[in-house]
Amino acid sequence: MTETTLRHGVGTSARRPDAALKVSGEFAYASDLWLDGMVWGATLRSPHPSAWIRSIDVGPALRIPGVLTVLTHEDVPGEKFYGLDHRDQPVLAIDEVRYQGEPVAVVAADHPETARRAAEAIVVAYEPREAVTDPRQSRRFVRHQPVRRGDTFEAEVVVTGEYEVGMQDQAFLGPESGLAVPAEDGGVDLYIATQWLHVDRDQLAPCLGLPPDKVRLTLSGVGGAFGAREDLSMQAHACMLALRLNRPVKIVYGREESFFGHVHRHPARMRYEHGATRDGRLVYVKADILLDGGAYCSSSPAVVGNAASLGVGPYEVENVRVDATGVYTNNPPCGAMRGFGAVQACFAYESQMDRLAEACGLSPVEIRVRNAVSQGSHLITGQVIDSPAPLAGMLRELEAMPLPGPLAGPLPGPLPDGVPEGLLSRPGGVSQTTHGESVRRGVGYGVGIKNICFSEGFDDYSTARVRAELVGGEPHVTVHTAAAEVGQGLVTVQAQIARTELGIANVTVATADTSVGSAGSSSASRQSYVTGGAVRAACLAVRERFEGLPPEKALEAFGPIEETREFRHRPTYPMDPLTGQGDSHTQLALCVHRAVVDVDVELGLVKVVELAAVQDVGTILNPQALEGQIHGGSAQGLGLALMEEIQVRDGRVLNPSFTDYLIPTILDMPPMQLKILENPDPAAPYGLRGAGEPPTLSSTPAIAAAVRAATGLRLTRVPIRPEDIALFENGEVSDDKRT
Repeated sequence: MTETTLRHGVGTSARRPDAALKVSGEFAYASDLWLDGMVWGATLRSPHPSAWIRSIDVGPALRIPGVLTVLTHEDVPGEKFYGLDHRDQPVLAIDEVRYQGEPVAVVAADHPETARRAAEAIVVAYEPREAVTDPRQSRRFVRHQPVRRGDTFEAEVVVTGEYEVGMQDQAFLGPESGLAVPAEDGGVDLYIATQWLHVDRDQLAPCLGLPPDKVRLTLSGVGGAFGAREDLSMQAHACMLALRLNRPVKIVYGREESFFGHVHRHPARMRYEHGATRDGRLVYVKADILLDGGAYCSSSPAVVGNAASLGVGPYEVENVRVDATGVYTNNPPCGAMRGFGAVQACFAYESQMDRLAEACGLSPVEIRVRNAVSQGSHLITGQVIDSPAPLAGMLRELEAMPLPGPLAGPLPGPLPDGVPEGLLSRPGGVSQTTHGESVRRGVGYGVGIKNICFSEGFDDYSTARVRAELVGGEPHVTVHTAAAEVGQGLVTVQAQIARTELGIANVTVATADTSVGSAGSSSASRQSYVTGGAVRAACLAVRERFEGLPPEKALEAFGPIEETREFRHRPTYPMDPLTGQGDSHTQLALCVHRAVVDVDVELGLVKVVELAAVQDVGTILNPQALEGQIHGGSAQGLGLALMEEIQVRDGRVLNPSFTDYLIPTILDMPPMQLKILENPDPAAPYGLRGAGEPPTLSSTPAIAAAVRAATGLRLTRVPIRPEDIALFENGEVSDDKRT
C-alpha cells in the first residue's frame, strides 16, 4: 500500500473533495442548475390551515404574458397521493387543504418572477373551517405505542414534571430546488437535492403515471438536509410541468416558501414521573409523550416508535409505563429531523434526572452514574445492549474535564472604544447589552442515547458498485452508490474505504443516482454503517479477483474488474403493539454533554460559555469529519435549547424567515472540549458507531440544566426564551416584574 493510500485511508482526516469548492463559492448546488430552454415553476399555496376548496380559476394566471401552463389536481397524470409511510398527502390539494402552505396549483413561465406573479393571480374560493391546532384535542391518531415492563410503581422518592419542546426547523441554508428534464423515451430525468433518491422515485413514478425505470433521479448539490429532504417537496410539481410542456423546468423555493415546503421537528408535550430509592436508584418511570404530527403522516410512526423505545434514556429501570402517541392536527406537517423522536424525550427524562438528583441530595453526575446502562443491560423494550456502552466512565471523564475560567465581573467604568476584552463572552455579545452586573454562571449535564440505522424490521440496506481499471497506466477505482452526500462527508468516507481495501490511491466517487441499487436515506446516522459496509463488501469482492497480485498487475492481466454488493445490518423487529417489547434497534450510541452558561437574570440573556462532550463512536473513520459532526450536532442542540422555534398560532406560521426564526451563528457557538472514545461494535463494519445524531440529544438538556442552575428557575420548556428568565421567579411572574 502506497504512502498516499495510507495517508488518505480509513482512520485519517482525508481532505473532502468538495471542500475547496464550497469554501470558494464555486460548488454547484441544486439551485445553480441551468439548462438551455428551461422554464421556471412556482407553487400556489393555501393561506388557510383548514378549508374546503370550492373552486379554482386559473384564467387570470394564464392571461399573463410569459405564462406557459397552470396545473391543478385534475392534471396529475397518475395517482394523486404520495407519502413516506402512508400515501396520504395529495400532489396538489383536491377538495380541501389541511395546513397553511399546502400546494394547490403549479405554474410554469419563462421567468421566475412571472411564474410567482402568475401563481398569485390564481383565484381560489376557500371555505375556511375550524382548525384542530392543539394536539391534546385531536382525535386522529398516527400511532400509539405503549411500553410496559414490571409492576412496581411505588417508591421512597418520587418526582414529576411536565415538559414541552417547541417546533424546530432543520434550517438548512440551501432551499428546496431541482430541475426536471423530459426524456425522449417519455420519461423524465430529475436533478434534485434530496436525502433518498430511490424512495423519491418510488413515490414519484405512480403519481406521474410512469414505470420506475422511466423516472431517473440524479443527486445535485445539497445545501444541508437534517431530515427535511426525506419527504417530497417540489419533485412531483417540476416533473408534471416538464412532461406537460416537454421542456426542462426548474423550481427553486425562496426562504419563506422553504419553511412551508418541508416537514419540521415534532413539537412535544410530555409528562414524566420518576420513582427511586433514597440513595437514587431508579425503581420506576412513567411517561406520557404526545407528538404533534401536523397535517400528514410523513415519518411520524417511526418517530413515535423511537420516542417510546428510548423514552427513559440510557438508565437501568425494571418498571416502566410509557405511552408515546402521535396525532394529526392542522399544524404544519412534521417528520424527520436529526434525533428523530429521541430528542424530545431526552429533554424530558434528563430534566427529570436533575430533579431526582436534587430530591436525593446527589450531584447531577452521581445520579446518572448510579443508574447508567452498560454492556449487558436491558433497554425498556427488553433489548439487550450487546456492545460496549461505558456510560458511567464517560460521565466521570466529562466531570473531570477542566471548567472554563471564573465569571467576569462588571466592566469597570465607561466602555472603551472598540470591543472590550472579554465582552464577547458576556450575554448580549457584541451588542454590549450586558456589562456583567446581573450575570450568574451555571453548569449542567445531559446524557442521550440514540438508535443508529433504521429500526423495527425495516429492510435497511445499501448497494455499492466498485470498478477497478487502469487509467493512463495507473490503477484507478470508481465507487458508485445512490447514497446522498448532504454535507456529512460521505463521499470522502467511501473513497477512504476503497483506498484501504484495495490499496489504490486514485479513487473517484461517482455522482449518486438511481442507475445503481438503493442506498437508503442519508438519515438515522446510517450511511457510514450501511453504505460503508456495502462499499467495503464490493471492494473485497474486487480484491478477491486480483488473485493475490498487486492491483496494477491484476488489472494488466484481467482488465477492468467490477463488482456490486448489497450490505444489510442484522435484523430488527417491530415493537410489540401492546407491550413495546422487542429487539427494535440494530445499534445504539451514547453522548454526554456538560454546558457552562452565563445568564443575565435581569434581561434573560444567555451566553453558552463552553460545551464539553464525550462520545463513543466505536471506531473513528475520519477524525476531522467526526469532530465536525459533533460540533454541528451540538450547535443544533444549542439552537433548540435557546432560540430555534417555528411560532405557530391557530395553525399559522408567524416567523417563516431567518430574520425571525433564529439559528446559532459563529458568535453563539462556544469553544468545545471533546473526548472521543473508541469501543468497537463487533457487529458493525470496522466496529464503527453512527455519530451524527447523538450530540443533538444531550446538548439541549445540558444547556437547559445549566440555565436552571444559574437562575434557580424550573424552566420546563425549550427553547428557553428571555422572558422565561427575566419575568419569572420560582415559576411565577414576580411582583416587581409585572406590567
